[in-house]
Amino acid sequence: MSDYTLAARLERAISIAEEAGQMIIKAREQQDFAKRLKKDNELVTDVDVAVDELIRQRLEEHFPGEARLSEELAPESALQVEAPRLWVVDPIDGTVNFAQGLRHVAVSIGWMEAGVAKVGVVHAPFLGETFSAAEGAGAFCNGQPIKPSNAGSLAHTLVGTGFPYRKEGRKHLLKRLEAVLIECQDIRRNGAAALDLCDVACGRLDAYYESVSPWDFVAGWVIAREAGARVGHLYEAPQSVPEDLYPEHLLVTAPGIYDAMAYLLLDADQR
Repeated sequence: MSDYTLAARLERAISIAEEAGQMIIKAREQQDFAKRLKKDNELVTDVDVAVDELIRQRLEEHFPGEARLSEELAPESALQVEAPRLWVVDPIDGTVNFAQGLRHVAVSIGWMEAGVAKVGVVHAPFLGETFSAAEGAGAFCNGQPIKPSNAGSLAHTLVGTGFPYRKEGRKHLLKRLEAVLIECQDIRRNGAAALDLCDVACGRLDAYYESVSPWDFVAGWVIAREAGARVGHLYEAPQSVPEDLYPEHLLVTAPGIYDAMAYLLLDADQR
């Protein structure tokens, strides 16, 4: 139904994400899922696919005909920029964490209209947290308002990031990593980009940078932006791709350190 309000879309997305989270918890408890590697050595389990199918069914029930970009069931439409309404879904962000028994695992559901991300839900079933936001309405964790930290200098900045599965893609990131470790307080690598974005939104992290895939960041991007964090890209997005869907060189920080963090990372790229 195209006439859903943002609040109604958000409410429905929260319900779907939490239902998916229960499915993930049950699968972890039963421990009978299969694993395989996709291209670029990225792990996928049959739980990823099953949860993605559940989310697809629920979205089609409530929003029939709306386009959907999903890691497991529709990745080939990765930059479906022409869709006037687009759901962007990661059924399990942090698949390796899920398979290994770690707790940083999330269901990520975002919604975009005319290229602008307007609704975001990130549900962490093993942490018992649901982050949510809709355009113009602020951001929340378990219904309580959240905001980023008041960090004002890099020296006291705790930074989140991640690394690609393809090892040959990691080498050029070492200069950024070195710069952050020298100039900032410390670094964290939790293995779930959606939750890293939410951690910036609620002040647990002061900054986050990484290149990911659209389904990894769209929901968390809305949440961070609505919380008051500053969101952007180190390098300009191609004109053919909406900024809210462009997943390369993301930078999301507390508002007081964005410029300094951008300069640090860009300077490291030139070394």
